[in-house]
Amino acid sequence: MAATATSKSAAIHARLSHPVIDSDGHWIEYEPAVMEYVRRVVGDQSAARYERITRVTLPNAGSSFEQRQKNKLAQPAWWPFPTKNTLDRATAMLPKLLYERLPEMGLDFCVLFPTSVMTMVPFMRDEELRRGGTRALNEYAAELFRDYSDRLTPVAGVPVHTPQEAIEELEHVKSLGLKVVMLAGLVNRHVPAGEGKADRIWRDPLGLDSDYDYDPVWAKCIELGLIPTFHNSTQGLGFRASTSNWVYNHIGHFATAGDTLCKALFLGGVTRRFPRLKFAFLEGGAGWACSLYSDLIRHWNTRNINVLDRVDPANLDENLFRNLAERYGDELIRQTVRHNPVISKHVEPPPQLDDFWRCAINRAEDIRDLFVPNFYFGCEAEDPMNAAAFNSRVNPFGARLNAILGSDIGHFDVKDMTEVLEESWELVEHGVLTEEQLCDLTFTNPVRLFAGMNPDFFNGTVVEKQASDLMAGG
Repeated sequence: MAATATSKSAAIHARLSHPVIDSDGHWIEYEPAVMEYVRRVVGDQSAARYERITRVTLPNAGSSFEQRQKNKLAQPAWWPFPTKNTLDRATAMLPKLLYERLPEMGLDFCVLFPTSVMTMVPFMRDEELRRGGTRALNEYAAELFRDYSDRLTPVAGVPVHTPQEAIEELEHVKSLGLKVVMLAGLVNRHVPAGEGKADRIWRDPLGLDSDYDYDPVWAKCIELGLIPTFHNSTQGLGFRASTSNWVYNHIGHFATAGDTLCKALFLGGVTRRFPRLKFAFLEGGAGWACSLYSDLIRHWNTRNINVLDRVDPANLDENLFRNLAERYGDELIRQTVRHNPVISKHVEPPPQLDDFWRCAINRAEDIRDLFVPNFYFGCEAEDPMNAAAFNSRVNPFGARLNAILGSDIGHFDVKDMTEVLEESWELVEHGVLTEEQLCDLTFTNPVRLFAGMNPDFFNGTVVEKQASDLMAGG
């Protein structure tokens, strides 16, 4: 079918002076085709096991409400993809159709994340299926999108249970010609039972307190020019574990995952050691990022090594406190202070008092310099909180965080693919964003993210000249 460019988004695009880059669209894998690639990589027997495991795509999906309520199991997602809008469903599965429809969407170039890779495969405990299944999906994506690389680029999945498996897949991804990778952060680590305690799971945020050193992975991303991204979920964890209400579980889960990973990478000193490294955290918006950026600065101001003496128990003048208690306390306080002379309990401090030692913060401005240039935040088109990223009056040191447009086309929350740019433009019409900020969201920031680590990223694409001019201009 021939697509037409008569939508409102197409008309908006025509008036813009810059291309529009979608940094987080989604394509939906056609499972029978995927299985052909899985069989090639792991063989028929392991592929059958892979198919059984992935048939139920989410934890608790096969449980009844009564079972979930009794065992306090979280309500999983259901009906996550377009169906009534069959054209959009097919568009998310057929790259040729998506390529043809981009003009009516008002999009010039799309970075497309997979679906099953994002939610399950790189997280499998079975190493053969985790590594083999992810590789098969990456090979399928590379082949499927090869003829459309001037406008579409698929994102490769990378399992990170160990740095070595991540490095091996990064090298394979590079050989496939793919340019963006999605790292399977928040790895489940099974902690053996202690005395009188059950086994538990600790979720490794890679940048802080891991049993593994992930610096070789970050170095390999830089060496290969592969842009690392995260698209993690926290549905079903902690306070997102309603047994009956999926919306309750879904709201804020991407933001929480982004906050967890970003915070670990920053406090773990990753951006200090690798200043060229850029990370993108998808689909959580920018509100949490502004809060994290501000909170890091506030915590440094009150918890840096030079001010901790204000809260050191050894500095409490107990004689002065007792005198004040005698003068101003009620009878109960006076009696207890007389009989219990210890006012402040001793708390054993950790071996390292400076929580910022890994990122070597000497002044609050260092936080700005190690946070703002290195982190990018995927924002959906209609989200009014996108404005927070650009609010230099509120963000400390006048910072503008790097918001990037993530359409989420292919998934349930996009009712019509042709309305994404239209919804972003409505933020301009309503005074939420300026046209300059829309340009940053849809073009400037994405180019600096992708070309900032890989100068050749946009070579051969329809936005090559504009991206090159932008990077040349600084």
